[in-house]
Amino acid sequence: MSAMKTHRQLPRWKTIKPLLGWHLPRFDGVDKKLLRCITIQDLRELSTQRVPKAVYDYVDGGANEEISLSRARETFSRVEFRPRVLRDVNEVDLGTTILGKHSNLPIIFAPTGYTRMMHHSGEIGIATVATSHNLVYSLSTMGTTSAQELGVALPNSRKWFQLYVWRDREQTKAFVKQAKDAGFEALILTVDTPVAGQRNRDIRNGLTVPPKINTKTFFNMATKVKWCFNVLTTPPLEFATFRQFTKPLSEIAATFFDPGVTFDDVSWLKTIWGGPIIVKGIQSVEDAKILAKIGVDAIVLSNHGGRQLDCGVVPLELLPEVVAAVGKKMEIYLDGGIMSGKDVLAAIGLGADAVLIGRAYLYGAMAGGMAGVDRSIHILTQEMKTTMQLTGVTSIKDFTSEYVRIRN
Repeated sequence: MSAMKTHRQLPRWKTIKPLLGWHLPRFDGVDKKLLRCITIQDLRELSTQRVPKAVYDYVDGGANEEISLSRARETFSRVEFRPRVLRDVNEVDLGTTILGKHSNLPIIFAPTGYTRMMHHSGEIGIATVATSHNLVYSLSTMGTTSAQELGVALPNSRKWFQLYVWRDREQTKAFVKQAKDAGFEALILTVDTPVAGQRNRDIRNGLTVPPKINTKTFFNMATKVKWCFNVLTTPPLEFATFRQFTKPLSEIAATFFDPGVTFDDVSWLKTIWGGPIIVKGIQSVEDAKILAKIGVDAIVLSNHGGRQLDCGVVPLELLPEVVAAVGKKMEIYLDGGIMSGKDVLAAIGLGADAVLIGRAYLYGAMAGGMAGVDRSIHILTQEMKTTMQLTGVTSIKDFTSEYVRIRN
């Protein structure tokens, strides 16, 4: 049997053009590299190109050998979803209720320090993005913007204020009053930092605010021209709480923060705040039970993103046990290692009411400022939506342990 003869013709431009994946360069101000980021890991890698090493390491690093940090990520890698099929998943509702108010996602922006060092838009820029997505933004005591400044800039946003109890209780009361006057709806008391953890990357980099330029850092900073330009042409980098105090974070913490804080101080804060209180840094069922008796509104299972005690508890592994013990008495949030929409849903499925993200949005900020933060939320949203559709769930409230587990 003879082979069928193939008809050939000369290639024509109208048939070639649709196959080409390139076009002439356009100078429209769009950040093409940012748009090519399809995961938080992509944003992380892009950020290494855009900020100095000391800045990137502050965000990316953890305590000591960073074992707590790596264990958190390893645990998320063992998450297994258990899909149900033949469900109508055309419409998916990612919204939830956080402290009695609707949130478009079960995601809270965690309090992070040094924020204007990552990008000059700082806390106000990032909070603006959070507000545009109807998400809660948490301002850190170690922020580069004060509670008053953020309150003036975004009077109608959902804002929580993160607090460390000071040795000087009158100063602590002053911070609480400032947050209340600025329209913050809840207080986050961080309790996992009686002393500062040893962060080896920051020590080696000699990190301070503002960054000190020595021979080692000069050449690295000089290659990040845009970052340097923004630092030099915007107001000086400083802690809003510690104006004119330019020492390392560990020295600030040792000077001002009280390592003698106890559960009695939580009860005291309830009396002077008068609003919702969240306690962040819980790493045991026993402490969660005590706080439930005191009557706090929520707790955050957190090891400070692996930045305090190395080889500490992995929050995701602890979560089901805490939910079983106190889940009906207060809201439970999870913090640490959230790098994808799948990670968010793993925590929700195992019982968390919401998660806090820190590195995920800071990678976005370093990679592309407010547009980068917006990109990080877009990535997490799409990943959550796709995962829910593929597991046969259409509402966050229905995403339970029936659909997720951690493999041994």
